Amino acid sequence: MKTALVMEGGAMRGMFTCGVIDVFLENGITFDGAAGISAGAVFGCNFKSRQIGRPVRYNKKYCRDPRYCSIRSLLKTGDLYGADFCYRELPDVLDPFDRKAFAENPMAFYAGAVDTATGECVFHRCTDGGALDMLWFRASASMPVVSRPVKIEGREYLDGGISDAVPYAFMEQQGYDRNVIVLTQPRDYRKKPETSPVLKLFLRRYPKVYEAMKRRHEMYNRQMEDLDRMEAEKTALVIRPPEGLNIGHTEKNPEELERVYRIGRQEAEKRLPEIRQWLTDDHQGGAV
Repeated sequence: MKTALVMEGGAMRGMFTCGVIDVFLENGITFDGAAGISAGAVFGCNFKSRQIGRPVRYNKKYCRDPRYCSIRSLLKTGDLYGADFCYRELPDVLDPFDRKAFAENPMAFYAGAVDTATGECVFHRCTDGGALDMLWFRASASMPVVSRPVKIEGREYLDGGISDAVPYAFMEQQGYDRNVIVLTQPRDYRKKPETSPVLKLFLRRYPKVYEAMKRRHEMYNRQMEDLDRMEAEKTALVIRPPEGLNIGHTEKNPEELERVYRIGRQEAEKRLPEIRQWLTDDHQGGAV
């Protein structure tokens, strides 16, 4: 049996995930592997570095800082979330990312990003939190239109959630058969088709990404149906908000960030006995 933690993205809905993983860290919950998409990667990597409270702390402190996220940054650099500030100054100086702890933790950690040439999500195993890993974290969270594609080893990448919102299938392919999946939308949420008239214009150089964006709602809703079935069959354990989190993608209110973080903590604390049993029980599938 191999256990894995799988984390959906969702911009500042990711504060919910931060609450969940902090409770896991505080209670000694461990996994053999983990995978994150977008916010699930950039916040979830702190689970591997075992830095309790770090992502909610820096988000609350810098959410109003124009260097972190602003229209000014978008106009000046092409990135709504300032790349230099978010992936160099913040983790290197202002609130250091513990690269040593990240590297020494044997848990495998994967970040997913979409290859702009193919429209497919590809995964990178992040090993040391160094420059290459930071590029993959950034790529995984680079939302179309408000981010530049990230060039890595001759290829360009964008937000992994375009083609794979919740990478449970990827982790199953890697041999992880006992997965805890953290979502950032409630059970009844289903995505609607993308209708932005400017999307095709902005993605004219990346037709495969545009086609994936047009089908994104189908992919997402299919994954949600799949996860509902897996939950019913007891082949996955899913943690999700009890209702819509109602938080902005670029939330500037620290109190709102804390509110969503607390909801994540509450859901994880409530389900701790179930999670512990899930990660240690040899039972697979069927009724209990």
